[in-house]
Amino acid sequence: MPIEILMPAVAPSMTEGNIVKWAKKEGETVAKGDVLLEIETDKAVVEVEAQHGGVLGAILVAEGANGVKVDTPIALLAVSGEDPRSLAAGTRAAAPAAPAAAAAPAAAPAAAPAAPAPGGRIFASPLARRIAKELGVDLARIRGSGPNGRVLKADVEAAARSGAAAAPAVPAAPAGAAYEDIPHSNTRRVIAQRLAEAKRSVPHFYLTIDCEVDALLAARRQANEFMQGVKLSVNDFVIKAVAMALRKVPAANAAWTDTAIRRFRDVDISVAVATPKGLVTPVVRGADQKSVGRISAEMKELSARAQEGRLHPNEYLGGGFTISNLGMYGIREFSAIINPPQACILAVGAAEQRAVVRAGALAVATLMTCTLSVDHRAVDGALGAEFLAAFKKLIESPIALLL
Repeated sequence: MPIEILMPAVAPSMTEGNIVKWAKKEGETVAKGDVLLEIETDKAVVEVEAQHGGVLGAILVAEGANGVKVDTPIALLAVSGEDPRSLAAGTRAAAPAAPAAAAAPAAAPAAAPAAPAPGGRIFASPLARRIAKELGVDLARIRGSGPNGRVLKADVEAAARSGAAAAPAVPAAPAGAAYEDIPHSNTRRVIAQRLAEAKRSVPHFYLTIDCEVDALLAARRQANEFMQGVKLSVNDFVIKAVAMALRKVPAANAAWTDTAIRRFRDVDISVAVATPKGLVTPVVRGADQKSVGRISAEMKELSARAQEGRLHPNEYLGGGFTISNLGMYGIREFSAIINPPQACILAVGAAEQRAVVRAGALAVATLMTCTLSVDHRAVDGALGAEFLAAFKKLIESPIALLL
């Protein structure tokens, strides 16, 4: 019996993924531990290693397939004594012969309306769905030949040849209403689901504070003059200041659960990074124990691999507090949506010169507006204010961050 390779769950929250690339071809020998394929999750592209040795007999789901459900069979591995060529041939069996009347498109059985499952769901393999989209075939008009009426690749191709299952024509857009639909990436789809749920179900409140950062900017300039190979950013100091403030106010390093308020022992900071496929939040673990220089180096590496979609799950899962910084885009202030199940997210704006009053006289200072979004179930107003006060003191006294 061949070994059935199933779509793996490479992250705890993963329910489906995309097959980016098969690292092995049909007929090639596979050793346990070899990279077998690359899977795109909602956050990154992950290499999947073979759990068994053998010969890759048949690839059931081709690379490029999207939305493949976890535990879906994606390949067959031939073990000792099996002919891998027979497995591959079995997956390419010809579609059932169409009746003679198939020449008349209107009467082609291949295009008979399928019997959708309750709720209108149509059972079809991921490959069949992709090919149907490419060929303009309406899956609802195909009777599948697979188990329980599942539509297979061969069914789609037969329907396309008959011409009877063409998808309904899409009306042309009115003049002047030209547009382009860009398909959702897994990342954007999951972000939309999570943040919509967070905004609906989490009782947000917001606290805003202005921090004077002239001393921080001066310390950053001096540090960058003397440090070789590392250029510190304002965000590196913000990460360190948040981490140290959470050590001073540990009750803010928390998450809400149905049975308890979970307070994290470690200070792991999630940092929002914009990528072409959507927002990713790599985690700086134990940030309170790391120097600003080490935080800077880690963030540069994490950000670069996030842009390439090459983060490992352990690098973006977890975290007890999130930072979202739009200051580099000139945004003065904003309110961020909480990253569940965390209780707090700090939105950081641009550092800009503004008029301030000192000893009854006008002066100029560089201010940075920071807004804390808080889950009121886990962190109340007084506690949120206490955290922001600790953060402000640290960010305005950068020597404490460099010690």
